[in-house]
Amino acid sequence: MALPSWRDTTIGSMARAALWLLQEVGEDEIFTKADLREAFPDVAQIDRRMRGLRDHGWKISTSREDPTLRQQEQRFVAQGAEVWIPGKAKAPKHKASLTAVQRAKVLDEDGYLCRTCGIAAGEAYDGGIEQAVLNVARRQVIQPDASTGYELITECKRCGVGSQGRQADLGLVLEQVAALSPMEQRVLRAWIAADHRSLSILDKLWGQYRTLPEPSRKAVTDVLDGAND
Repeated sequence: MALPSWRDTTIGSMARAALWLLQEVGEDEIFTKADLREAFPDVAQIDRRMRGLRDHGWKISTSREDPTLRQQEQRFVAQGAEVWIPGKAKAPKHKASLTAVQRAKVLDEDGYLCRTCGIAAGEAYDGGIEQAVLNVARRQVIQPDASTGYELITECKRCGVGSQGRQADLGLVLEQVAALSPMEQRVLRAWIAADHRSLSILDKLWGQYRTLPEPSRKAVTDVLDGAND
């Protein structure tokens, strides 16, 4: 079946953007925001309509995901759903907008901390310039029965970059927890209760060792070998 033209103004702007990618750009080819705006001069927020395609399985990379791209460039990687067909452009259920109450509940449950890096809202990242902004993201979770669903999690803006498609395997985590010894499970339970893990001196030394240049790492190895002779 022949595709409609991306110039057809009787169809939605997101569908037109999808068709423009197919008919004018082509898969694995590069385009810029300037190209997009030039093609749709009369469409408000065409950038947002293009981003919406990702919710329908379209893969469009920016310089954050593809380091070969310049900041103003994007790459059309792969087609997703045929959103120009009636009914195909409906937003996925897990992408429904969150209410303020839902968002506040997730932030409170997560202690107003990014669950990826642990930073708090308004706290400065290393370097002391940029401050963290927290968002509520949707994380795909693989259940023990291999089914998948989406759960809400707090994530800072920096950690959220490029996190689309990230999965959590709850079944694997539960298997590993069950395989721990009773003592190890008690230690893990204490960390969970405190929502904090205190590093031992060995943990700290390991971290310091990993930052050393190779000659210095060898010096540490030599000391340990000598102590065990």
